[in-house]
Amino acid sequence: MQFSSNPSDVWPKFPAKEFDEIAARLFRETSVHSSGSEAFWNVLDLLKTSGQPLDPSQQKLAEELEIRAVDQVEIYEDVLPALSELKGMNIRLFLASSLSSAAVNRFLARFPVRDFFSAIWDRESASGVQAVPLARAMRAALLQPQHVIALADTRQGLEAARGLGANSILMINDYEQGRRLALYGPSGGIVSLKELPDAIRLIAEGAKTQPS
Repeated sequence: MQFSSNPSDVWPKFPAKEFDEIAARLFRETSVHSSGSEAFWNVLDLLKTSGQPLDPSQQKLAEELEIRAVDQVEIYEDVLPALSELKGMNIRLFLASSLSSAAVNRFLARFPVRDFFSAIWDRESASGVQAVPLARAMRAALLQPQHVIALADTRQGLEAARGLGANSILMINDYEQGRRLALYGPSGGIVSLKELPDAIRLIAEGAKTQPS
């Protein structure tokens, strides 16, 4: 079993302000989001629908604002124990993110998690956003989708995993949000990362009992 995650979705709670500023300054889109995940995915939608890569000055601005967002967060206290337990279970861990390489590297410089991951993909190294980094991680590691689990706390993250044929685990941040997102068919759900190893065990056991 392989596990993939995007730090902008579920580890720390990223602020919305910087991503809303990217949307406003690069795409003249002035929505204000209360959730950092929603603001981030809004930027990804704008990047994808624009059909044009960012020019160097736009890329620099986006990187600066993403790094500013990264500098405001702290990872939850259950992250390191959960990652350590997963490594002990021989789960291969991948970081697949639509953040810029500069922002991902800042995140990895701030927190001692780099060594847990077999590979790290961002929007530059994967040459795309949304489902592309996860797809690139799966393809590079020769992974079968049914053996992959992606962690997400947004509709878009769940849909990206489902579109690739991968399993998904919903990170439930509040009850009402969890009820809404459960409609998108995650393979499982957790309220804390300390529950993640057990959730993966359950999914793996379920996969073994499926008819071939």
